[in-house]
Amino acid sequence: MIDVPKQLFIGGTWVDAVDGATMPVDDPATGEVVCHVADGGTKDAQLAVEAAVRVQDEWAATAPRARSEILRRAYDIIVARTDELALLMTTEMGKPLAEARGEVAYAAEFFRWFSEEAVRVEGGFGTLPDGRNRMLLMRRPVGPCLLVTPWNFPLAMGTRKIGPAIAAGCTMVLKPAPQTPLSSLALAEILREAGLPDGVLNVVTTSKPGEVVEPLLRGGRIRKLSFTGSTQVGKLLLEQSAEQVVRTSMELGGNAPFIVFADADLDKAVDGAMVAKMRNMGEACTAANRFFVHRDVAEEFGARLAARMSALRVGPGTEPGVDVGPLIDESGRRKVERLVEDAVQRGACVLAGGETPTGPGSFYPPTVLSRVSPDSDLMGTEIFGPVAAILTFDDEDEVVRRANDTEWGLVGYVFTESLDRALRVSERLEAGMVGLNTGLVSNPAAPFGGVKQSGLGREGGRVGIDEFLDYKYVAVPVS
Repeated sequence: MIDVPKQLFIGGTWVDAVDGATMPVDDPATGEVVCHVADGGTKDAQLAVEAAVRVQDEWAATAPRARSEILRRAYDIIVARTDELALLMTTEMGKPLAEARGEVAYAAEFFRWFSEEAVRVEGGFGTLPDGRNRMLLMRRPVGPCLLVTPWNFPLAMGTRKIGPAIAAGCTMVLKPAPQTPLSSLALAEILREAGLPDGVLNVVTTSKPGEVVEPLLRGGRIRKLSFTGSTQVGKLLLEQSAEQVVRTSMELGGNAPFIVFADADLDKAVDGAMVAKMRNMGEACTAANRFFVHRDVAEEFGARLAARMSALRVGPGTEPGVDVGPLIDESGRRKVERLVEDAVQRGACVLAGGETPTGPGSFYPPTVLSRVSPDSDLMGTEIFGPVAAILTFDDEDEVVRRANDTEWGLVGYVFTESLDRALRVSERLEAGMVGLNTGLVSNPAAPFGGVKQSGLGREGGRVGIDEFLDYKYVAVPVS
């Protein structure tokens, strides 16, 4: 496993927390402590912001090509260290090594994508309709940013935020999730090696996120917050951002419907379900949560999905041949257990899994439930685990209404061989993204984000850099 610094990264220097505090990093496959890292506090966060503010003007004036080449060098380093970074991620987060390698590749692509976008920031020029003034449009970095990332994709969520910030000319303070700080610390070292100037990226690991984040948002020096996490926390951060009118982008929770129509190709649908449900052990905001399957094919779909899920091997992510690693911690496993127990008590039938294994580690088996009651708790809760809950429907209007009956609107999945229905349902779903006959929507070249309480703004794609740029309009009189 790659040996990464265990300190805070502030102003280009690795430093201990002001009070010397540290926090443990656990292996969810064993429950054992892997190492200790610095546990930053309010004073450390203020030092990080000061470092970011100090170099903001100089960094904003850096040539776009220079910023682009830093990102490209970082991309090359990440790719070269794929195996080491994958093992690091598996150790702190639990996902199988094969899936961790996939995340490393996905994470690296954000740096490559935004290295290309850095040199394509455009403004505009024209004559205003009254003919008396010319309009000059400029783009400028929004300023120092606070980036808050989750534990489920610790490397990719870092690059998805850091990449456009660097490309736009913004300095940053990154606060990673306390469960998975090592991937972020490795990323900071890679960017330092790639030539990122001191103070542009600062990393504060902490077990006290509320104490660290709130003063930064209320302090008046952070001009942009980019957050990925739960809707509940996102709402709190929006309130805290309001005082200083901090610009925000929020990638929040999901409750994705997975709709299988009677004419669907069931081979495609089951393949898609395995990806949409089991990516990252189901610990993804894009994970399929509610499986709506047409009554005519529900039994066959359920049997096929149960067979595929039952064949998956559960175990430590570092072991060869393992398909499903542990959940992030015991709290996450207990949540999944409670949701399954509630569904069964309300009449659900267990087609696969459903029993918690004994022994160390926060493991939970891939589980398929059929005949799930719409009143079950898991219908209105982001499961964040390897549980597929199947409900039946009879017609299109009904399933669209039920799919949209949620406060969330991140992603939906639709399986049908009818082009008319595919387009019609995709348009009607209240979601920021739709997977049409596919279980994978995430791509650095596409705008990622949701509607309703699934978030604000978009990450990735051509628009991803816009979240870190302001427009400036200059009126120039026509002489």
